Amino acid sequence: MDDEEDLRLARMTPEISRRTLVMLRALAGLEPAEQVPEDAMAVADEILAEHGTDGLRVLVMTLAAWATAQIENVAELSRRSHEAVLDAMELACLEAGTDD
Repeated sequence: MDDEEDLRLARMTPEISRRTLVMLRALAGLEPAEQVPEDAMAVADEILAEHGTDGLRVLVMTLAAWATAQIENVAELSRRSHEAVLDAMELACLEAGTDD
């Protein structure tokens, strides 16, 4: 990224970080769980409409930073490696995609 791009993204980061936290508060514990992707997509669509692709980039960067921190916390607390935590997440995704 160049300096101009860094500055442009940095200006919108506080607002999008706040909106990301609001979204996560609304999604955590949401039932049925199948509603989570739909509600998350609505937030992404709002950010896209208001901030364009730069807004989506900031949303992804924010979520990636927070997810990475939480994966590290889970790994430390469970005394597993990051890879083991990610393997468990991947297995859960695979299981969710199976037809029973």
